[in-house]
Amino acid sequence: MANGNKPVTTYDIRKKKEANVPITMMTAYDYPSAKLVEEAGVDMILVGDSLGMVVLGYDSTIPVTMEDMVHHTKAVTRAAKRALVVTDLPFLSYHGTMEEAVKNAGRLMQEGGAKAVKLEGGRELAPLIERCVQAGIPVVGHIGLTPQSVHQLGGYKVQGRDLAAAQRLLEDALSLQAAGAFAVVLECVPEEVTGMIAKKLEIPVIGIGAGVACDGQVLVFHDVVGYASQLTPKFVKRYADIGETIREAVSSYVKEVEARSFPAAEHVFHASEDTIKQLYGEGVAQS
Repeated sequence: MANGNKPVTTYDIRKKKEANVPITMMTAYDYPSAKLVEEAGVDMILVGDSLGMVVLGYDSTIPVTMEDMVHHTKAVTRAAKRALVVTDLPFLSYHGTMEEAVKNAGRLMQEGGAKAVKLEGGRELAPLIERCVQAGIPVVGHIGLTPQSVHQLGGYKVQGRDLAAAQRLLEDALSLQAAGAFAVVLECVPEEVTGMIAKKLEIPVIGIGAGVACDGQVLVFHDVVGYASQLTPKFVKRYADIGETIREAVSSYVKEVEARSFPAAEHVFHASEDTIKQLYGEGVAQS
């Protein structure tokens, strides 16, 4: 298990990059998944606004609210005592006034128990990141494919394919680093561009669909274990198919209930003979 039972800190994450030790990160949206992910030894748990699509059934992350994020973060942090919990600031929660944005970031820590927040965007977010860091709120940046801007980007497309776009990503990453972010998530970016950015930055670059040349990886829990996940992007590796196992188990339950074979004798409690006699009368035959 990574780092034993000692809580993982932002310092530990930075030191992993310095030591060239890959960083592991995975999403969790509730107590059971967070407990399992932590027990598996993941360094960081991301309470992503992807919960809107994965557990709330929305078509995108756009409908997710601050209340949703606080609620799910509370559930995750009840289970995660070692892994570093990072929570997404949802759509439009940090695009108004600076004061409102910092307050929302603070809510995720103060009410939700997160240890850091994640924001989608490039150099335009540098002033906000600086202000959050000044307020004692650790920040993870997120560039490349940013799901909250998917409509503006024209869909879920790989970012940074040409030279100009790759240079913009590097400039954005350097700006986030200079503003005080302790790590950057890079999503759906060519591996060669990822490697260039990771070498230029002093802070860790955590990839999702960004190849192996970064400092760590993050994936969605439900995609990894095949738990009612309909998404099959190229960058996801499915390590199990618990969805099928669950479906078969519930199907078996339905069939046994309908056939009255469940509950069986070993699943049933019985009252005392005296109680049964009083309930039904002396002449009731015992089965």
